[in-house]
Amino acid sequence: MTTLELTVNLSDRLAREAQAAGLLTPQALADLLKDAMRRHAAQTLLAGAARATAAGGKPLSMDEIQAEVDAVRKARRSRRQSAA
Repeated sequence: MTTLELTVNLSDRLAREAQAAGLLTPQALADLLKDAMRRHAAQTLLAGAARATAAGGKPLSMDEIQAEVDAVRKARRSRRQSAA
């Protein structure tokens, strides 16, 4: 696990509201980042699909999509294990 120290400039109102909502805790911030990473991955996937469609590529079958997802997950696990 990596520990980072961040400084964020927020308006007073946003800081108060985020604090009151419990969003400034380490776990809440980690959850927010995980959600953002999932959205980013989905947007990247959709953008790639749009590029493939525009280039005239044929749509992937569900089995092909699952194979791609499995390959990405395997690569991520491998990177995490080698970084640990």
